Amino acid sequence: VVPGETALAFYKAKNPTEKPIIGISTYNVVPFEAGQYFNKIQCFCFEEQRLNPQEEVDMPVFFYIDPEFAEDPKMAKVDLITLSYTFFEAKEGQKLPLPGYQ
Repeated sequence: VVPGETALAFYKAKNPTEKPIIGISTYNVVPFEAGQYFNKIQCFCFEEQRLNPQEEVDMPVFFYIDPEFAEDPKMAKVDLITLSYTFFEAKEGQKLPLPGYQ
């Protein structure tokens, strides 16, 4: 991905159980310091997703890396940014915190 250009990625989720699951995802960016430059335009995360028994779905995330990433001297040695997701079964009324960067 070139900083400033949009990109589209798909994450695969599968419900291997015999019951429907309603889940929610959180994301993580590594290295942590690069997270401030990662911008989601459209994402499945933080919204509940229903997966029926044995269902497998592709979930899209549309994003870009802020072009200021390339100008930050602290990012000079960073040539790989990893975006990962963790899918949790949602509990009624549960709200997950939004990640923050300082």
